[in-house]
Amino acid sequence: MATQIQGEVRAVARYIRMSPFKVRRVLDQIRGRSYREALIILEFMPYRACEPVLKVLRSAAANAEHNEGLSRGNLVVSQAFADQGPVLKRFRPRAQGRAYQIRKPTCHITIGVAPGADS
Repeated sequence: MATQIQGEVRAVARYIRMSPFKVRRVLDQIRGRSYREALIILEFMPYRACEPVLKVLRSAAANAEHNEGLSRGNLVVSQAFADQGPVLKRFRPRAQGRAYQIRKPTCHITIGVAPGADS
């Protein structure tokens, strides 16, 4: 688990029914960017993973504003990572009485925002 930076505020979404590999592809695009820039990127990227990541980012900004009194205007995405959650295992019937295992992965998305340079 990553250590928390001083002044950083986090939000976590757990048990999201999506592969962590697909979510990391989106998180890599917003890590280190300003809050507003990250919102614009997530709004226009074509991936399905953008929706839960956008919700977590907005939640982290709301936590920073409400709990720490920080302004959304100067927040920066300091941390963004997706850990693997439990895998749902399902079975599909196949020919000659066999069963085929289907793995449905889940992930935990964590986004941390910290006050950046005033712009």
